[in-house]
Amino acid sequence: MSDAAHYVACLDLTGRRCLVVGSGAMAREKAEALRASGAEVEVSAAYEPALLDGVWLVVCADPALGERVFADAEERRIFCNVADVPRLCSFILPALHRRGPITVAVSTAGASPALAQRLRDDFAARVGPEHERLAAELRALRPWAKANLATYADRRDFFRRRVEEALDRRRLDGAGQGAEVPAWRVPERR
Repeated sequence: MSDAAHYVACLDLTGRRCLVVGSGAMAREKAEALRASGAEVEVSAAYEPALLDGVWLVVCADPALGERVFADAEERRIFCNVADVPRLCSFILPALHRRGPITVAVSTAGASPALAQRLRDDFAARVGPEHERLAAELRALRPWAKANLATYADRRDFFRRRVEEALDRRRLDGAGQGAEVPAWRVPERR
């Protein structure tokens, strides 16, 4: 892995085959996170290159096998993460906090997982149930906006106004102390 900026994305792993190489707590944690994302996960303490057949990404939780797993994955153009060895990663895993549809992710590009975790906790403390409800309400408005607002810019501006209204109301109603955000009805057709 180079010092280049990473392209950050949230992956839909539903039904995709993923491999975790290793055993112990770290391998279990990585496998559980992949399964929670809908991936079909195989865990193997013993590694052989054939395990990569049909795999979309691999996480290696065994440092003794890291070089070999990474080289084989690179040869097959499979995304690979060797835990705690940034130079042997074609992708890195940020520190995450999830609340409903909202995910807070912080990365230090592998420089310091402890710093990423601390920053994640600091940011996550600002995300409350009112944000979760707001996200659900905004999601419900998306079909209407797509059908009634002609351009991306129109839709972007519409949702930005709704977010600002909700967050401004929250600040005014309780300085962020759990005040409700407004529920919107679908606007009248243009």
